Amino acid sequence: GQTMVMTNGCFDLLHVGHISYLQASKQLGDHLWILINSDESVRALKGPTRPIESEAERAYCLAALSCVDYIVVFNNPRLIKEIEQLQPDIYTKAGDYTLETLHQGERAAFEAASTQIQFLPFLEGFSTTKMIDKIHKAGSL
Repeated sequence: GQTMVMTNGCFDLLHVGHISYLQASKQLGDHLWILINSDESVRALKGPTRPIESEAERAYCLAALSCVDYIVVFNNPRLIKEIEQLQPDIYTKAGDYTLETLHQGERAAFEAASTQIQFLPFLEGFSTTKMIDKIHKAGSL
């Protein structure tokens, strides 16, 4: 009788955009599950200099947020197996994604699980890449 909300991402260097998004996700249900990319999968997605923080550090920081209930670290490039196993009621993604830009295999797995997909507002101006750039610029002052 409770609603499971699921989201996923790298969550490297937690910032205002992440926290705003996660709080909005939690408001949609009873339990918020975050599936975070393993260090290996972040490197595959973002390049050899990422992640900045290890998967254990990222999981610890996310777990400290009151809106987060469960964290799973995943290694696969796609979440199809996890979607099939967890069968979330709601899946959230930031508003810079659309149904068309979601991985079609993951989208099919959500549809097979009758998961409602919701795109939440994207908070402009906040990203890990921008934080890294600011840190580099601050170091060269």
